[in-house]
This record gives sequence, C-alpha cells and structure tokens, in this order.
Amino acid sequence: MRLLGGRSDLERAHLDRAQRRLDSLALYPRPLDMRHVRILHVPWLFRLPWFRRFHGYECGPLILVRRPLEEVSNDLITHELCHVWQDQNRRLRFWLSYLWQGYANNPHEVQARHAAEATRDVA
Repeated sequence: MRLLGGRSDLERAHLDRAQRRLDSLALYPRPLDMRHVRILHVPWLFRLPWFRRFHGYECGPLILVRRPLEEVSNDLITHELCHVWQDQNRRLRFWLSYLWQGYANNPHEVQARHAAEATRDVA
C-alpha cells in the first residue's frame, strides 16, 4: 500500500485504462476527476463482517481492494471507478440509494457492472 508519494506504475496503468473504458460510455455530464483517485490494498478491511462479501470498495476518491494490485482485474477497477464517478456527480443520491434500494439491484451497482462488462474490449 502506497499512501505517500505518487501512484505506482501499475496503479496508474489500471486507472488510465479504467478511465478510458468509462470515457467511452459518457455516463455523466461532468468528466471523471482523477486528481485524487487512488487504489489502496487494504486486506484487513475485508476481514470485517460488512466488507467480507466485497473484492473492492469505493470510498470517495479511494478504491479499496482486497487483493494485491498485481492480482486485481481491470474489470474490478473499472467497476469501482464508475462508483467514484457516480459519487462525484450525485454524492447524496448515490449513498442514500443503498439505504432505500439495497445492494444487489441498486441502479448504481447495475450501472457499474454494465460499465465493466460493456467496455472489456476498450484498449
């Protein structure tokens, strides 16, 4: 985990590709702001009861992942980066939607899953 300093080459490559994938969809009027987006490997978080079911989790500009970055798919990064974009464009609606709509069929989850699936072939 690199908290201080710049992004690693692998982190930058994952984020660059995921951003290109999402840019091809033009989901929101405001472009994705990548200035503060980071990917952090925090395995301890995913041992907590609420997080055990997840492989990745978005928290503002942070993408938290269970596995080391070398083992993480770009599909997961794209999915979580879509949540970053959703959070940037409609923060209150995004977070409240999980309270009233749950997780599995939440429109934000559906959109993030679609974004990862629909853009797999984007270079």
